[in-house]
Amino acid sequence: MKKPTCSPQGDSAQNQSALPIKTGAEIIVDTLIEQGVDTMFGYLGGVVLPLFDKLYDAPINFIIPRHEQGGAHMADGYARASGKVGCVVATSGPGACNLVTGIANAMMDSVPIVCLTGQVRTDLIGNDAFQEADTTGITRPITKHNVIVKDVKELQQSIREAFYIAKTGRPGPVLIDIPVDVEVAKCQMTPFDGVNLAGYKPQAKGHHRQIKMAAEAINKSERPVLYVGGGVITANASDELRALAQKANVPVTTTLLGLGAYDQMRPESLDMLGMHGTAYANYAVQECDLLIAVGARFDDRVTGKLKTFAPSARFIHIDIDPASISKNVNVQIPVVGDAKYILGEMTKEVQHKDRKAWFDKIADWKKCFPLKYDTKSPNIKPQYVIEQLWEATKDNAIIVTGVGQHQMWTSQFYKHSRPRHFITSGGLGTMGFGLPAAIGAQAAKPDALVIDIDGDSSFNMTMGEICTAVQYELPVKVCIINNGYMGMVRQWQELFYGKRYSKSSLKNPEFAAVAEAFGAVGMTVDKKSEVKSAIAKMLKEKKPCVVDFKVEREENVWPMVAMGKSLHEMDGLDIFESMA
Repeated sequence: MKKPTCSPQGDSAQNQSALPIKTGAEIIVDTLIEQGVDTMFGYLGGVVLPLFDKLYDAPINFIIPRHEQGGAHMADGYARASGKVGCVVATSGPGACNLVTGIANAMMDSVPIVCLTGQVRTDLIGNDAFQEADTTGITRPITKHNVIVKDVKELQQSIREAFYIAKTGRPGPVLIDIPVDVEVAKCQMTPFDGVNLAGYKPQAKGHHRQIKMAAEAINKSERPVLYVGGGVITANASDELRALAQKANVPVTTTLLGLGAYDQMRPESLDMLGMHGTAYANYAVQECDLLIAVGARFDDRVTGKLKTFAPSARFIHIDIDPASISKNVNVQIPVVGDAKYILGEMTKEVQHKDRKAWFDKIADWKKCFPLKYDTKSPNIKPQYVIEQLWEATKDNAIIVTGVGQHQMWTSQFYKHSRPRHFITSGGLGTMGFGLPAAIGAQAAKPDALVIDIDGDSSFNMTMGEICTAVQYELPVKVCIINNGYMGMVRQWQELFYGKRYSKSSLKNPEFAAVAEAFGAVGMTVDKKSEVKSAIAKMLKEKKPCVVDFKVEREENVWPMVAMGKSLHEMDGLDIFESMA
């Protein structure tokens, strides 16, 4: 590909001389503003000081985390809540390395963020200079694209391409590594004339013949199921999904990241499927004759044992990423393109069909296998806390989670009706994601109620970011489901390792006291009778607030499909029956 020049080809010498000459740092800031960046996250360091000096007067809201990993998760949460590209900055060496977990998380969950990292001078690269790391080499497997810019003339175009690549096709993180001498070198700015990458042409409109074939398959099906992933939310296709499901009369189940793509209060909703999904969703998938996957990738937490997954079904797979199709299952009707366009076109072709027998069977499963827990227990059950949060907010909140048991209970007992109101780490399963992602979401939606439902071990990893929330007056609410364990690890140790709880219990601080020390509001709840009032008090607070719920220590997440088992082989259903 031909390298960009400093000014557009064909301009007269007079026009070229009229273009402003700026430093690389000024070019970075001006190009970020040109790309619509209004909020950034990042941490200072020696080789990014020229950039931070130019950010001093920039009309960009800049939030400094307490750790670069937190900054990456903040950019991630910002992107998911807003639908825009998140942006994070870090210095060279350890600063860039500390972004790695956040970048990998964004890559796995297809979140558009642009990471700007500083680098040592170009003449020092490869010499083991102070705070040098091969940032592009380290992050190549976990970015959609990355580049080191060694010539200031290429800087502006590289940033423009980064934002374009991050947000188009299947979104993902893009990293630009910028040596400090490039930040201080000078070059003429060029006017923005769009981005045209010869080797990168994402397919948005699906092939009409494939769309028609998919619609015909739905019309003929007696027992179809829509299996919906986070791609529907990314594509802003929730309205089109609803129109298709209701016109064709098809039940809908979602992945963890797909929660909110379809209103869970509607009768055709099956809620979440998979390892800790509902029994009725898993049974419906196993007995369907047509599975319509939209913006999902058939990952192992959804399918269980692949050889026995949806054994009677034909597969339709709608995805903007052609590499995802037939990657894990053999698909009979692939449709490559943007979910919003394809679902809209399919809706024109599908017909309404009664499917009474199918919905009656699903209704029986729902009646026999509802999600349950021991409501009569005198102890605080984690499910009870989440139910009370739902009752108090009625989906008028952006819910963010860490990773672990609390994440699964939240996916089961907090019902969602709108996209971009549930933010969690899916593919990478990143503990510590919850609080910084909630801060990013709050920065994106300053007037929204943002609640981080977190586990004690997950919260421990990044709780220093409470300082960030306090400093920038971001009133995030944190509800800690505190069982004194790495809960999901402990559950597996109970079920598969003879209750040998090896190293899965950690001594926690008094989280409420820590929150108060940081300048936030802190509360501790250890009685069931105090749960509702504590939630009500938390919701009235205008400051960041941490509520430590001391819950039943050895509660498990049910149902559960153990590793290597088929989707219909769920453990825990007998426990539900005993509660009837």
